[in-house]
Amino acid sequence: MIHCIAIDDEPLALEVIKKYVSETPLLGLTNVFTDAIQALAFLKVHKTDLIFLDIHMPDISGIQFINALKERPRIIFTTAFSQYAAKGFELEAIDYLVKPFTFDRFMKAVMRVKKAMETDTVPAETGNDFFFVKSEYHSVKICIQDILYIEGLDDYIKIYLQGSKPVLSLMSMKAILEKLPKDRFMRVHRSFIVPLNNILSIRNRKIFLDQREIPIGDTYGEAVKEWLAKR
Repeated sequence: MIHCIAIDDEPLALEVIKKYVSETPLLGLTNVFTDAIQALAFLKVHKTDLIFLDIHMPDISGIQFINALKERPRIIFTTAFSQYAAKGFELEAIDYLVKPFTFDRFMKAVMRVKKAMETDTVPAETGNDFFFVKSEYHSVKICIQDILYIEGLDDYIKIYLQGSKPVLSLMSMKAILEKLPKDRFMRVHRSFIVPLNNILSIRNRKIFLDQREIPIGDTYGEAVKEWLAKR
């Protein structure tokens, strides 16, 4: 069961989601909100796997709402404005439903959430040197020492490896970080994770690896400075 909530300032839009959820045994709707501030308070005390979230709302936008969350459930944006799709995927949303959307399109988004959650439950580390991720219907072994860097691509990640082709997996950056030793890897940008031992130099908000320059994101600059100060 995927426990979800829906947030939209339009009651009719919430009624559509309630109807679709009622027809989907995989989902359990725990609450709906027309007020995003109330939803923030709810999330502090209730475990939630998925949020159906409108972007254009009074007081606080869907994007501001996501940025206010300390821990993010899966997000499916529901909006009448398709021009914000790119921003939605930057925030690692699973999907972006443009109103009015059909039940079939709704189910496609839900199945993407299901697949992402299944990926997160693949046996993670079975030792200190490797873990598994799902890729093209296989569980692929990733040796930690072979990781050159990891790149986020919408709701996929691409793991670049020494001596072999990259591995593409449907999972979030947050999920892959949970599989990595915290003392050996750092997220330095919304789209990049690097092995600390592979860093050759840092200059002009860029990290230089052996064969790649990695940008340092605004959100992660202080963490990089703190790490560098301890070296």
